[in-house]
Amino acid sequence: MKNIVYEKMALGSGALRVMLKDTINIKGFKTVGGSAALLDTQPAKEHADIVNHILNHDCQITGKTNLHELAFGTTGINHFTGTATNPKYPELIPGGSSSGSAAAVAANLVDFSVGTDTGGSIRMPAACCGIYGLKPTFGRVSRQGVLPESTSLDCVGPFAASLNALTQAMAIIDPTFQYELAQKDQIQSLRLAVLDVEAKPEIWQTVNAFLAQAGFSNPAQVKLSYFSDAYRAGMQVINYETWQAFGHLVALGKVGQDVANRLLNAAKTTLDEVELANQVRQSFTQEIDQLLNEYDVLVLPTLPQTPPKVADAEDTTAFLNMTALIRPFNLSGHPAITLPLETQAGLPAGVQLVGQHGADEKLCAIAAYLIDLVQSKQQGEKE
Repeated sequence: MKNIVYEKMALGSGALRVMLKDTINIKGFKTVGGSAALLDTQPAKEHADIVNHILNHDCQITGKTNLHELAFGTTGINHFTGTATNPKYPELIPGGSSSGSAAAVAANLVDFSVGTDTGGSIRMPAACCGIYGLKPTFGRVSRQGVLPESTSLDCVGPFAASLNALTQAMAIIDPTFQYELAQKDQIQSLRLAVLDVEAKPEIWQTVNAFLAQAGFSNPAQVKLSYFSDAYRAGMQVINYETWQAFGHLVALGKVGQDVANRLLNAAKTTLDEVELANQVRQSFTQEIDQLLNEYDVLVLPTLPQTPPKVADAEDTTAFLNMTALIRPFNLSGHPAITLPLETQAGLPAGVQLVGQHGADEKLCAIAAYLIDLVQSKQQGEKE
């Protein structure tokens, strides 16, 4: 498996192997962010908060993972560090921007990994690589020592090959995460609603089949009037904030052409546009909050289509729409988890669950409840 690990290391002596996206500071190591423009940066003087949390548990940090340059892209393609191989689907993109973190889990190089999600950068690569990924509630997990320093969208979160490993990882990186208080056996009657969004027929077929196996053959259908606006607003905010964080690097001439072009385009975002985007943020957040007063969880596909082949994905801008169903929840800050599915053709897909602000434990418990229902149904069909 090529280009998954950017830098190997050995910190700690615990049983659990962990790798972190190279936007997270580890004392004594450079945080390069997948970019030649940051090669001359000084090694970090302190660990990021989550590194301390990890090392205080039964863990060893074995490496930093590759990513889409400057965490500003959806495909994971990186011509400086090389593009991380998608272990389960080698012809397909690994997804971005936390490509290496997802691939490290899929390749069984780690017990869990850590990435960041500003516009879908945990959930997209998790879905592309056929694993679990959680974007926590905004602000739930410490971002101290994580690039970029200032953001209103970005979240640190875990990847794992199973839901049990994912919740274990979340409890390690967030000391306030108390999963045992929201176990699946405490769920009485699940109020579930499916969001009416646009996705390819084979994606909806896969998601609906999962829900049917869980006993939700005719779930409630709801529509969010601000959903498309929230996607566009999320794009404007990430463009503005990423230009503020990394725009100065373009003049060095070392940023890859794809990312440099998109940074220059992002520079055109005005404060008036950001203000309008934040008005959409407020309206969209209120709209979801109202729905989540009626329902325990909102369900939709993670990706609107199956991932493209690496050979067809050089133009990142052509695939920004791949984040159409995940980016809005960065704007609203709600926790969102993706569970791995496969289409009938054997291609990666995912189902995304969205929960109330701060109710990350309950969201994970609902995911476990649905998985148990599906597995019980599948077991019954075999007997």
